[in-house]
Amino acid sequence: MAFDGIAVAAVVKELQDKLNGGRISKIAQPEKDALMLTIKSTSGQYRLFMSADASLPLVYLCSTNKPSPITAPAFCMLMRKYLGSARITGISQPSLERIIRIEFEHYDEMGDLKKKTLVCEIMGKHSNIILLDENEHIVDSIKRVSAMMSSVREVLPGREYFVAGGDKKADPLKADYENFLSAAGKGKDAAGALMDNYAGISPMMAGEIVRLSGIDERMDVATLNVSPEDRKALFDTFDRVMERVRKGSFDPCIYYEGEEPREFSAINTGAYENVRSYESMSLLLEDYYSQKEALVRIRQRSTDLRHIVQTAIERNVKKLKLQEKQLEDTQKRDKLKLYGELLTAYAYQIESGAKEYEALNYYDNTTVKISLDPDLTPMENAGRYFEKYQKQKRTFEALSELVNTTRAELEHLESVQLSLDIARREEDLKEIRDELKDTGYIRKKSGEKKEKNTSKPLHFMTEDGYHIYVGKNNYQNDELSFKFAEGGDWWFHAKKVPGSHVIVKAGGKELPDKVYEQAAALAARYSSASAQDKVEVDYVRKKELKKPAGAAPGFVVYYTNYSMVVKPGIVDLTEV
Repeated sequence: MAFDGIAVAAVVKELQDKLNGGRISKIAQPEKDALMLTIKSTSGQYRLFMSADASLPLVYLCSTNKPSPITAPAFCMLMRKYLGSARITGISQPSLERIIRIEFEHYDEMGDLKKKTLVCEIMGKHSNIILLDENEHIVDSIKRVSAMMSSVREVLPGREYFVAGGDKKADPLKADYENFLSAAGKGKDAAGALMDNYAGISPMMAGEIVRLSGIDERMDVATLNVSPEDRKALFDTFDRVMERVRKGSFDPCIYYEGEEPREFSAINTGAYENVRSYESMSLLLEDYYSQKEALVRIRQRSTDLRHIVQTAIERNVKKLKLQEKQLEDTQKRDKLKLYGELLTAYAYQIESGAKEYEALNYYDNTTVKISLDPDLTPMENAGRYFEKYQKQKRTFEALSELVNTTRAELEHLESVQLSLDIARREEDLKEIRDELKDTGYIRKKSGEKKEKNTSKPLHFMTEDGYHIYVGKNNYQNDELSFKFAEGGDWWFHAKKVPGSHVIVKAGGKELPDKVYEQAAALAARYSSASAQDKVEVDYVRKKELKKPAGAAPGFVVYYTNYSMVVKPGIVDLTEV
């Protein structure tokens, strides 16, 4: 979600608790549009990172230092001049705007006590970090904005500071029932009206407030004036959320879909089932964006592999359709054989030069019309049908084998595609690349040596102490199923779709019912059917698995199994 006003409020509360009264000991500018302030306070030393980057504006306390350029930029030098050893006297957020104001006291070169304010505006492409004097005039900013760049507000030294458009939206922390959504117009649903009327409300939070209120999410907000019950329900839910903000009662959390972080919030609204809570907003932000960055980096590095696999899939899909169409054309072969047999049986009854003959089919006592070549004898016509039958029979047998081969290749490629989706690290991609080389989709370089793989399967533990392993690619699937697992261990796999092999180490014990369900949910989660609400999963003892000679990596067969239908997910498991 966006770094909205409520998330900013949570950061401000954390900064107030930890930084008030602290002194700046170090100022750095690690990035073009970012500052790093090292602050010593009574509770310890902290690094405050502020970024006005247009793509990712942020403010949080970070746990690690960031490298800085050898020569400090001009704005960094100016900050050191005025705030080199300044003391923080206050931290605030105007209304619920995405703005953080940090008040400082410092002594100038004459020894006089002066006041400065550092303003961090988190507003997308308009984000900025601005230093103000005691009269609210701009000393300088990390991004200067001239009249040529903006007709609304100049951000230049000496100009008076003001927030552009700050009076257009009401303060949600001061909302009352009488004036609730008073500026809403027709055609706006309730969530849209909340965002348009009040500052700092993100689309996700607005949608959650509407959902929690129980009213129709598609309702035109103008009808709220006609329905006092709906209007009151929406206001009460809105006010409860704002009361938590007023009291500083935050519970930062990240919502996950599988292992991928989807959203974050300063207040847990119950929007998702898979939630990780954090002690502070700073810890959340640092973790959320580092995970996002890792996912983006892996996806970027896997682009070439994805292209290779997708191209091969598309080629095999076209080939399979053509083969199946040709196979369908051979379905009349048995009729050709029948015609040949009937012509042979009734040859003595057929007149020479006939173009057609009606024969009694002695298999089902029906009448069959058979076309004839008048230039051929009845037996020659029969021979012609037998010849066509033999040709189509040979075509059917060859095509059936080709169709099975193409389907197997397509299934293998789809499993590799799933492996790319599951991949978390560089080592995972390397193992997938090795598989593509070994199966001929990527050409090996002359004299290339295969390096040892360091990628490991996913490892989970249940509350009862059972270990569950999930293969992240086909090589790991084979390793788990045929080298790691013992005969009495249990094997799980989503039915008839590409997916990971899941192994539960039984340790000679009978598994509790919940462990079966947890392992099946994992198998469904790490399959191509993970987006479905319910997935059928097969499970067998490891000793029931067989691997046909010459089969692709990850391919197994089994002739007896149990099945269950589960919801994909990671249920009450700890990742090891």
